[in-house]
Amino acid sequence: MPNPDETIRICIQMLQNINEDSTIPRNIRRVADETKSVLQDDSKSIGLRAATAISMIDEISNDPNMPVHARTRIWELVSQLETVPLD
Repeated sequence: MPNPDETIRICIQMLQNINEDSTIPRNIRRVADETKSVLQDDSKSIGLRAATAISMIDEISNDPNMPVHARTRIWELVSQLETVPLD
């Protein structure tokens, strides 16, 4: 299992891929970009960044305009973030 820093790096890359996918609606890509910024904010603990990111992503995960492939990526991203310890 990767360490939390590696997990965050992987998640940032996943968010970047979502953000660059033009088949995903703009509002979802915007949230992906904002979530990426949260994960890159070193002033907060890694657990807090992961929890905040999960919360942000959860809000868009039920968007009816989201393509199926994007929803799968979002679920994979949340699964990765859930492995980060909250301490």
